[in-house]
Amino acid sequence: MKGLFAALLFSAGIGGVSSVLAQDIAPINVNSADPELLDELPGIGPSRAEAIIEEREANGDFENADDLTRVSGIGPATVDRMRDQVTFED
Repeated sequence: MKGLFAALLFSAGIGGVSSVLAQDIAPINVNSADPELLDELPGIGPSRAEAIIEEREANGDFENADDLTRVSGIGPATVDRMRDQVTFED
């Protein structure tokens, strides 16, 4: 019984820590981020990070998350996974 109680406390603590960490991470500004930072976004690897920068330089800043579909290989599902992790402020 003591072990079960300890396990519950431990798992509750882990859940609390992970939710705090998720809230403390600042969104990534897609219009100014370097490739290494963009690579941290879900569904974005090194080549897509470079493609985001190339698209941004060729056609101007992104205004919102949906604009990221201008980049080859980034579709609506990828945008939805990263929507709350990006910003587009100047």
